[in-house]
Amino acid sequence: MTNRLLSRIERIQRKIQFSGTILVKNKEAVLAEASYGYANRSEQLENQAGTRFGIASGCKIFTAIAICQLVEEGKLSFDTSLRECLDFAFPNFNENITIHHLLTHTSGVPDYFDEEVMDDFEELWIEKPMYHFRRLQDFLPLFQNEHMKFTPGEHFNYNNAGFILLGLIVEKASGLVFTDYVQTRIFQKAGMMESGYFAFDSLPGQTAVGYIDQEDGTWRTNIYSLPVQGGSDGGAFVTTKDMVKLWEALSNHELLNESLTKQLLTPHVQNKDGDFYGYGVWIEKKDNSVFKCHVMGYDPGVSFHSAFYPASDIKLTVCANISKGAFAVMDEIENELTQLKS
Repeated sequence: MTNRLLSRIERIQRKIQFSGTILVKNKEAVLAEASYGYANRSEQLENQAGTRFGIASGCKIFTAIAICQLVEEGKLSFDTSLRECLDFAFPNFNENITIHHLLTHTSGVPDYFDEEVMDDFEELWIEKPMYHFRRLQDFLPLFQNEHMKFTPGEHFNYNNAGFILLGLIVEKASGLVFTDYVQTRIFQKAGMMESGYFAFDSLPGQTAVGYIDQEDGTWRTNIYSLPVQGGSDGGAFVTTKDMVKLWEALSNHELLNESLTKQLLTPHVQNKDGDFYGYGVWIEKKDNSVFKCHVMGYDPGVSFHSAFYPASDIKLTVCANISKGAFAVMDEIENELTQLKS
């Protein structure tokens, strides 16, 4: 199985020039592990199994786990309203927004990156330089005085600002800076010792630089394309091994009790394309049962997919330091695993 899977991964890598690291694991057995391309092109430092990669929105699941932990401790409930949680002014927000709405992208709050207005994430930083965004409250002026997009609970609309608010709720309820909370209460508990919310201007060793490839064959890094430090809506750095450890910790109820783990991974809402969303995690169904729970992230110079397949107990993570490619690799692996099963 491992040879066939690796051969298929090699083929797709040659086709799309994938740059990153891949890990597929079933319980204790490693089904496939491979790395391609450079973590640092200038110095020609190769990506390796221990390389850390930015995962963009893939870390919304960390925020959701943090909220669920605080619910488990009795400090919050999913029905708690936003106005009960935070002291910041939101003059045009609906008073009925709850934590559940924020977790499921059904709150209707205005986003700081509105895809109906902008199609280039880099446009955000023209008037407000990205190096000023180091704490969650730094994002508030981008959206807190804007008007609601729709009534809470009306429908699903993917929203980064909602997860900024969730991060601020974690800070208020726990008394910890959000990134410190995740480091101690999630990463350390799950054994994710290589992961963290690192600032672009002080990256640790073995961290991949994100690359934006141009049509003329040239490239540039993504350091001027993203906030200098990630937070509750995205921007953590992980290794493939650490991300698999997260799925294992969730499966073994090391981060949440069984009831809240189930709540996290329940399909709470469906979007217009028919995809389901839990709390900070996408859920794909086949034949009325859950086929996979997965997270993904895309930013300039970042593409990421990680999934847990409950029926087979397979965990898969694909980290890339280029703007696309992770989905194609994951799709190729899934096709191979499906053929082997059949």
